[in-house]
Amino acid sequence: EEKMRKINQNRLQRVQEKITSNPPLYLTLGFAILILLGGLILSLPVFTRSGKSTDLIDSIFVASSASCVTGLSTVNTAEHWNTYGHILILILIQVGGLGVMTIATFFPLLMRKKIGLKSRQILKEQMNIESLEGIIKLFRYVLFSTFLVEFIGAFFLSIRFVPIYGFVKGWWYSIFHSISAFCNAGFDLLGDSIYPLRNDLLINITLMLLIVIGGLGFMVTAEIFRKRSFEKLSAHAKLVLIISISLILIGTLAFYLIERQAGGVLYRESFKNSIMQSAFQSVSARTAGFYSVKLNQMHDTSVLLLIILMVIGGSPGSTAGGLKTTTFGVLVLSTISICKQEDEVRIFKKRIDPKTIRKALAIIMVYLALIFIVILILSLSENFKVIDISYEVASAFATVGASRGITGDLSNLGKILITISMYLGRIGPMTMAYSFGLKSKAKYTRYPEANISIG
Repeated sequence: EEKMRKINQNRLQRVQEKITSNPPLYLTLGFAILILLGGLILSLPVFTRSGKSTDLIDSIFVASSASCVTGLSTVNTAEHWNTYGHILILILIQVGGLGVMTIATFFPLLMRKKIGLKSRQILKEQMNIESLEGIIKLFRYVLFSTFLVEFIGAFFLSIRFVPIYGFVKGWWYSIFHSISAFCNAGFDLLGDSIYPLRNDLLINITLMLLIVIGGLGFMVTAEIFRKRSFEKLSAHAKLVLIISISLILIGTLAFYLIERQAGGVLYRESFKNSIMQSAFQSVSARTAGFYSVKLNQMHDTSVLLLIILMVIGGSPGSTAGGLKTTTFGVLVLSTISICKQEDEVRIFKKRIDPKTIRKALAIIMVYLALIFIVILILSLSENFKVIDISYEVASAFATVGASRGITGDLSNLGKILITISMYLGRIGPMTMAYSFGLKSKAKYTRYPEANISIG
C-alpha cells in the first residue's frame, strides 16, 4: 500500500511538472478549470432570482462567457441572476480579463513572496511578451493600471447611474459596467445593454474609452504612459495604434453611411446621435459586445462589416480577443510588400522577421478554419439564418458577446459549440495547439526546395 502511494505521488508530481513546464498548457487548463468551477457554482439555486437551479449547460455557457470576457448569455443577465450571481459573474470577468496566472500571482506578491522562474514564464506567455526582463514590474503595472482605470470609469458612470438608480445601486451598476467594459466583456445589468441610454454622451464616451484602453494591450498602454511620444514608441505600439484608430474611424464612417439610409437603425436619429452610435458600435465590435442600436434590425451589410471588425479584434496582451490588430497589420504589410515586389516586409524603417509573418498566416488560417467549421455545423443543427449564425460564431470566437438575438434559442449542441468557441477564442487556437502539439523531429533538417506555382 505504501509502495502504491509513492507510485501515485510520483505520477502526480510528473504531471504537475509537465503542466508547469508548458506555459500554454498551464493557461489552457487554467481557463478550463475556471469555467467548470464557475459553471458548477452558478448552477446552484442561491444565485438565481427565482431560487431554482440553472441548467448546467446554461450555467457553464455563462461562466465560459464571463471567464472568456465575451458577453454572450443564454439567459437575461439582469433578470435571471440575483446580486450574488452578478457578483460571481463580475469576479469571473475580472479574473478572465486579467488572466488566470495574473490572479494566481497577485496573492504571493501581497505576501512579499518571490515569484519563481516557472511562474514568470507562464506570465510571459499570458501577457504575450517576448522577454522575461522586467516581467514583475510590468505585472505590477498591469494590476495597478487595471484597478485605477476601472475606478475612474466607475466614477464617471456613477455621475449618470446614481441619480437614476440611487447611491448604492447606482455605484454597483457603475462598478459592474466599468469592469465589464475595460475587460471587453459586454455583460450588462440594464437588461438591454446601453440602448435605453444610447444618446447619453458621458456614458457612451466613458464606455468607449474603457473598451479602447482595455483592448490596446497592457504593453502598449505602459509604453504610451512611459514615452508619451509617438515617435519614441516601438514598432509594435505604433502598429497597434495605427490599426486600432484606422479600424475605429473606418468602422464609424461605414456604419453611419449604411444605417443612415431609409430603413436603417440610424434613419430617425439626429446627426450627433447617429455619429455617436456609429462610433460606439465600431468600438464595441472590437471586442466588447455592448450595443446602442438594435442589432437584429441592422442591414445585412452592417452585419458583415461588424463581423469583419469582430474577427480582427483587439491587440495582443489585452483583454480583447480576435485575430489581433498586429496579426492583421502584418498580413496587410506582407500583401503590400508582395505587390511592390520587395524582398522584405518593412515597417517604420525596420524589417519584420519571416517567422512572424508565418505565425500570422498560421493564426489566420486556423482561426478562419475553426469559424467556418462551427458555422457549417450550426447551419445544419440550428433553424436560423446563416448570417445570424455567422454573426454569433464570429462574436464567440472574437470574445465580443454581441448577438442578433439567437443565443437563448440555441439547441444544446449549439450552446456547447458556442461555449467551445468562446474558450478557444480567449486562449487562442495557436495556444491550444502549442499546449498539446508535438515538437517537430525535423526541426534541424533542411530539405531541397520545392517549386510550386501559386496565384
